[in-house]
Amino acid sequence: MRLVDLISLIIDNLKRRKGRVVLTAIGVIIGTAAVVTLISLGAGLKESATSQLWGISDLSNVQVYPGYPDMMGSSMMEITENDIKKITPEVIAQFEAMPGVERVIIKQYINAGIEISLDRLSAWGSIMGVNLDDLADMGVAAQQGITAVNEKGTVVVGSSIKNNFFDPNQRPGDSPLEPPDLMGKTLKVDFVKWNSDGTESRKSMRLLVVGVLAETRGEADYNMYMNWDDVNQLNDWVAGKRVDYSKQGYNNVTVQGTSPEVVIDLAQQITDMGFQAYTPQTQVQSINSFFTIMQVVFGGVGAIALLVAAIGIANTMAMAILERTREIGIMKAIGATNNNILSIFLGEAAGIGFLGGIGGFLLGWAICGLINLLAGSYLASESGGGTTLATSIPVWLPLFSIVFATIVGLISGLYPALSAATLVPVNALKYE
Repeated sequence: MRLVDLISLIIDNLKRRKGRVVLTAIGVIIGTAAVVTLISLGAGLKESATSQLWGISDLSNVQVYPGYPDMMGSSMMEITENDIKKITPEVIAQFEAMPGVERVIIKQYINAGIEISLDRLSAWGSIMGVNLDDLADMGVAAQQGITAVNEKGTVVVGSSIKNNFFDPNQRPGDSPLEPPDLMGKTLKVDFVKWNSDGTESRKSMRLLVVGVLAETRGEADYNMYMNWDDVNQLNDWVAGKRVDYSKQGYNNVTVQGTSPEVVIDLAQQITDMGFQAYTPQTQVQSINSFFTIMQVVFGGVGAIALLVAAIGIANTMAMAILERTREIGIMKAIGATNNNILSIFLGEAAGIGFLGGIGGFLLGWAICGLINLLAGSYLASESGGGTTLATSIPVWLPLFSIVFATIVGLISGLYPALSAATLVPVNALKYE
């Protein structure tokens, strides 16, 4: 029997029993819709959780800190300067030589008290220097101005720095202060240090704001970036001597990988060297693993409904064989083989599963849209803003759901189809 003839015969047989096929397919539709909805719910929760991390810091970065000895069984008094694994220029050169490393960014905070003023306003904030001419190499962008920090006496500020300004003379009842636009303004910055005899020393600088960074939801929002040489000179002033970083080391560096795929291995290599290494990629992987398991569990719960539908398909096919026993006998009498009979009934069972799979996906897609609509409306009314989707249909799910439902139908019809194929033609013809 040709494949075209087989498919045509299967379609005709399904059309002859529309009512029974529809009722049986409804069970598959419900089961498939449950699988689609629950898996999409798990995917939506996963996207909602991980989307919050993408803006926190670049997933290609590894944050590295000095290494400290294992504190188990030790007291703080037993740790000496020599016990600390310091990030020296020699160590940084080792990091840069690692495969998969694009660059190493050294971060230097100013080790002094900082007082900022703009006209009548005062503010606080942390000032950092990085060994870069352009902050764009850190993965940040400018909302206003530029990201370059290669000019002395200039500063690039994070998006949240403007919120640190306040009016020290503001009276109770006055209207709240509008955050100032810092772009192009000149800030007066006083650096304060305390000498060994307890006296205070101050150093003032005027810094021109040449750029305001776009929001990153990370540390860049709360920092001010100065020229690298300016920061080092200020730290030398604070220390009262030229700082030797070959002995003292740096407090923190960022190792930038060429892609997010290499950072886990880089972090492990750096940890093995005795340093503290952290990358948000580890957290993302943990979250992904958790929600993948959740999707499997949700899919398993939905598959229970498909199991019930499979029993319905098996029952429908068994009843069809009883009603069509003489028909099977006639087909065998005119030359149909056991394989032909098996193919016909398996095809009908798979056809019911296929129709149920299509209908189930469409129903599941509609339910997901309704859930997103209701969740979005509720959260918008509660928070006054938008929200991420409550469900998200993975790209592979439409094809998977239809194929899976078809396979369920195929397996469900296997026993009835075998029973039909093994009928003895003479007995089948005599069946009333």
